[in-house]
Amino acid sequence: MTTIELNNLSIKQYLSELNIHPVKDRGYYGMYHSPFRTDNNASLKVDYQKNLWIDFGSNEGGTMIDLVMRLDNCTLKEAINKLECRYANMQTGSNTDNQPESFSFHGNNHLEKVENNQQSGISIQKIVPITNQALLDYLTERKINIDIVMQHCKEVYYSANNKSYFAIGFKNDADGYTLRNKYAKVCTVNDITTHQKSDTNNEACLVFEGFMDYLSYLTMKNIQHSKVDVVVLNSISNLSKAIDFITSHQKIYTYLDNDEAGRNATLQINKYSSTHNCIHIDKSTDYANYKDLNEWHCKTKLKEKEQQVQKQEQIRKPSRGFKR
Repeated sequence: MTTIELNNLSIKQYLSELNIHPVKDRGYYGMYHSPFRTDNNASLKVDYQKNLWIDFGSNEGGTMIDLVMRLDNCTLKEAINKLECRYANMQTGSNTDNQPESFSFHGNNHLEKVENNQQSGISIQKIVPITNQALLDYLTERKINIDIVMQHCKEVYYSANNKSYFAIGFKNDADGYTLRNKYAKVCTVNDITTHQKSDTNNEACLVFEGFMDYLSYLTMKNIQHSKVDVVVLNSISNLSKAIDFITSHQKIYTYLDNDEAGRNATLQINKYSSTHNCIHIDKSTDYANYKDLNEWHCKTKLKEKEQQVQKQEQIRKPSRGFKR
């Protein structure tokens, strides 16, 4: 789909699919609570006729693509990819109801049925353990322990817009996948991922914005699984789905991004935790000078490597003895 076609997609419908609805609907425009920040005044306007939006509180606005970039904190290329994957069937005119179901071999030599997802326009073709060198190289770039990744992710082959792709797949609570490779981040179904240790243990909960941050945390701790409950939002827009589970714990540790969306989500969690008598610890202060936990992790590993190289060079230097 062209950028013009993508920007012609209904912003009102897109927000509705994300369970974001107008507080006031005047027929030709609607007023929404801004999904980017705490907004009690419904200061985001969507002009249905022009298909444009503006947030009067932050003086931001634009087209459908601009909205996706702002909601998901992604690049222009990633936003286009997300929309193309989500609405691929609108362009191709294909009828997923009549398409054959996809099957793949998985793990223990048994067939795993993979449903085509109509909402995102993505059709998963195959799910296997991660062996693709391009994906392994990408994980190495992100300084993620491969053994840990194998415990939590799969190598997913999928098609969208009549094109084939492969990515690292992280499963969510709706049996969908967040799909990520070096060039794109999409999802078959947008939902949270929760790892609950037990129904009775509500001592602590770790909250991550994306699964790369979660894998970075496990790599830094050198553990394959968290000892306490975990929520991976997979998108800041999913916070409302997770807030009840998050605030059911005595202590909440948040590892969100150091951008406006992440800070607003952190403030919302802090607000809810205070009303539920929870202790909220904002761990983003540990990496305040970095975009997110993974970036901090990568820079830390790079500094460690540089220090090791310097020590090795010092050892190699010949000692200056006394000349006779």
